[in-house]
Amino acid sequence: MGARICIDIGGTFTDAAVLSDSGEITVHKSLTTPHDYSVGIIDALKVAAEENNVSLGDLLESTDYLIGGSLTHGSTITTNALIEGKVAKVGLICTRGFRDVLLFREGYKENPFDFQIDYPEPFIPRYLTLPVTERINSEGKVEIPLNENEALDAIRQFKEWGVEAIAVSLIWSVANPVHEQKIKQMAEKEWPGITVVLGTEVNPCIREYRRTVAACIDASLKPMVIGYISHLIDKLKSVGFKGELGMLSSNGGILSTAELEARPIYSIDCGPALAPIAGRRMGKDELDINDVLTVDMGGTSFDVSIVTDGVVAVSREVKIGNELPGISKVDSRSIGAGGGSIAWVDKGGLIRVGPKSAGSEPGPACYNRGGEEATVTDANVVMGYIDPDFFLGGRMKIDKSLAEKAVGKIAKELHVDMMDAAYAIYAAVNANMYAAMTNITIWQGIDPRGHVCVAGGGAAGIHICPIADMLEIKKVVVPKMAGALSASGGTFANMVAEYSTSFYTESRNFDYEGVQNVLQDIKDKAKAFLDRHGVPESRARIELTVEARYPYQVWELPVMIHDLDLSKEEGVKAMVERFHQEHEKVFAIKEPSAYVECIFWRAEAIGQPSVIGKFAEEEKSGKDVASQAIMGKRPAYFKAIDGTAETTVYRGSELHYGNILAGPAIIEETTTTVVVPPAKKVSVQKYGSYLIENGSI
Repeated sequence: MGARICIDIGGTFTDAAVLSDSGEITVHKSLTTPHDYSVGIIDALKVAAEENNVSLGDLLESTDYLIGGSLTHGSTITTNALIEGKVAKVGLICTRGFRDVLLFREGYKENPFDFQIDYPEPFIPRYLTLPVTERINSEGKVEIPLNENEALDAIRQFKEWGVEAIAVSLIWSVANPVHEQKIKQMAEKEWPGITVVLGTEVNPCIREYRRTVAACIDASLKPMVIGYISHLIDKLKSVGFKGELGMLSSNGGILSTAELEARPIYSIDCGPALAPIAGRRMGKDELDINDVLTVDMGGTSFDVSIVTDGVVAVSREVKIGNELPGISKVDSRSIGAGGGSIAWVDKGGLIRVGPKSAGSEPGPACYNRGGEEATVTDANVVMGYIDPDFFLGGRMKIDKSLAEKAVGKIAKELHVDMMDAAYAIYAAVNANMYAAMTNITIWQGIDPRGHVCVAGGGAAGIHICPIADMLEIKKVVVPKMAGALSASGGTFANMVAEYSTSFYTESRNFDYEGVQNVLQDIKDKAKAFLDRHGVPESRARIELTVEARYPYQVWELPVMIHDLDLSKEEGVKAMVERFHQEHEKVFAIKEPSAYVECIFWRAEAIGQPSVIGKFAEEEKSGKDVASQAIMGKRPAYFKAIDGTAETTVYRGSELHYGNILAGPAIIEETTTTVVVPPAKKVSVQKYGSYLIENGSI
């Protein structure tokens, strides 16, 4: 078996996770290089090679898929580009009379009762949205033929204005895409080389705003993603990489570079999408628990996601900035709360943290790279949680005096001493993360007390215990590879792609033939994807879902149907019963006498890797008490005892399965730190994870 390597670019660090043929995962970090992300990627690979005692060439050679290896990559660069508006200039062609679909969205305003707030700006400016005369009805019939002269004029106008891509989204194109396809043919003939994206190809749903904005977002990212992938592959080849690069996607799987270039919208939030994959694996393997709340606190952001009954939450209701493109995406909520998040005092004298981050350039003040503002990392250094001499295993030295200087400025503004100011920063960022975790659990009807919390990211182990206490979560797991949790998820992720279409029918007059044609079409597309990637039947599966609703409802609920025969009445009845059960589960009510409307059909192609990675299991240590791992003591601040305490420091590499220890304590790993408060105990699990619970030893 070869090595499976996944690289994830974060705002501060670029992570590399390496799953060896023995099942051992090692994680490695280098600073992110925003001027050229490939530099940070190659730096991370060099660190991985050095720390695994092999040459860079040998490490890359071990990723050959012929021996079960892989090299995959994910990042937040497209997410950041959207947030910062650094995307390609796009022109939109729409149906005459529907020029303001992007402006009015679905009636959305941040607060509809605050009349001082304007609607957000449309994703494409109105002057770049040009209408053409045409109309297709909901049955797919042409009511008004396409005015080709107007379409040609729009294309020429965009060419004159220098747009970099064209999006086309027409009313009821999901019922008949003939006019969209004609405009694409005209554009490619009139303007060879121009990127043209159709709404029916990106997101063929019935809601025109979602279909339109998805096409526009996809078009705006395509030139950047194609250029980025091409540049990265060239850089990797220059250091000896000869294989096929895999790309992480926002639905929690892996795509080829060609697939992602075709639909770059699926690169958005692809890094955080892999954290719940890793969290699910750790919850099941370490504790045999299928309900997992996964958090990932890195240098810039805090991501939280949920797994229920072993199923990663995927939703088409996840916003991207102010937009709702309606694509299937792992339901991961992100906020600006990481180790590099900057602390500041507002006009009312209250402490705030984030969303602005120091990133990797200049980084927190203690990095000694020019940063002067206090960050969460600086506060953790001041409180004694982080050892300045063992940051990244000693590879990167940090300066405690600079952290104290930065936090001292906050202390002066708050009129408190330095330790209280550091704790105020710590508590403020915890409150922000607690709110994000309640948003994805309690506010969606999920009781977090029945879940285990898997905490990943370089900073999560320092902060997770007080947050878990606020949520009354009894078990917290910090994996050995927590410092690169998302990247670790990518080392055993499946290849995944989704194909969908809109087709209306209802259970009281079910269109058996129409549904069979729709399902066959999307299944054929899913099978073609698996065939293109050489996935044999033994490792391939296709899962089918229908999104349905009761009459007059606004939103649909997904129901799995791949094991049902919808060509027969019994299969339809089983589908309807599943919908009733799902509705009761989500809304605590069902209406068995009502018929069901079926709106949206989806096929998910899943290809398992040729070799499924397994964690290396340790033999249980004969010693319970972890005395052999003690590295000494240092003062650390704990609010529970209203002051500092001499805290035992343990070296993570010396802790083994069966060891237990009691708080207050600090466990130092190369890429993360775990702070164990008083009245907590830690037991090392069979795959090296740290299980934190209330109690003493």
